[in-house]
Amino acid sequence: MSTLTKAPSTAPAVAKSNGVERLRTAAAEASQVRALSTHPDVVALRVESVRTQVDRCMWVGIVLGLAFTMVNVQAFAAQGAALWSLPWFAAWLLDPMVSLVLIAVLRAEQITARYQVSDHTKWIGRTKRFAFAATYAMNTWHSFVHLDVAGIVLHSVPPLLVFCAAETAPVLRDRLTEAVLRAERTAALADPAGASHHLDTTPAAAEPPATIESREKPAKTGRKLLADYVTEALAAIEPGTAADAITPAWARHTTGCSTGLAAKVAAAVRDELTSSQTANHTSADDTDAPGETARVAA
Repeated sequence: MSTLTKAPSTAPAVAKSNGVERLRTAAAEASQVRALSTHPDVVALRVESVRTQVDRCMWVGIVLGLAFTMVNVQAFAAQGAALWSLPWFAAWLLDPMVSLVLIAVLRAEQITARYQVSDHTKWIGRTKRFAFAATYAMNTWHSFVHLDVAGIVLHSVPPLLVFCAAETAPVLRDRLTEAVLRAERTAALADPAGASHHLDTTPAAAEPPATIESREKPAKTGRKLLADYVTEALAAIEPGTAADAITPAWARHTTGCSTGLAAKVAAAVRDELTSSQTANHTSADDTDAPGETARVAA
């Protein structure tokens, strides 16, 4: 009956203790995640991922826009030329010529913007604007001549969109680089001593199977049993130690066992001492028996 009345009171305490431990573990993990999320190396990794996505989307849009304008530029350059003639084929080279120069400039800007290197000569901006102006003029010339409003809008959107993308991409790359630098400055101000500390990202070296097995085997047999503690305690006993001197406190201090196991270790050691002392007394009595017989006979 007493067990039934105590169970309801102990169960909520155990559940509350488990809940506290889970909450403490979750709080510790959240603290580690927050510390890592603001670490400069983690910020740089996330920024590089975003930078890659931005570059891919920008390049896809620019290439598609330039490909769309190619047909109109060829028609502008091949006016009056016979189909499949040499001038007609040469007209296809005009748009790739302008586009390749533009792509080269944009590709170089992709690197200079990443390291925040500015152009003091202004020739990068001039080259881009001339290439876009030439592409826009050749792409919309026919529509302007015929005052085709729908054609002007249709053929103006791709060049203007490519122009906006080419002007915006370096700014975005510069801002992404500034985000990484700002994270480093913030970390340096918060913790000057650990500002130069980097996360250990070195992968663990692969170990041979034999090394892994040898490491796992001690883990399986690492737990000490009662007999191991008793053997260790018997080896530590000094000669002449009485059995009454073996206490749980002595066993815990000598072997390092737990408090609950110390009493069992001490009792087993006392039993071993008592049995060994009894055996010694018995052997001593057996040794003295022949002398006593001889004296009686004399």
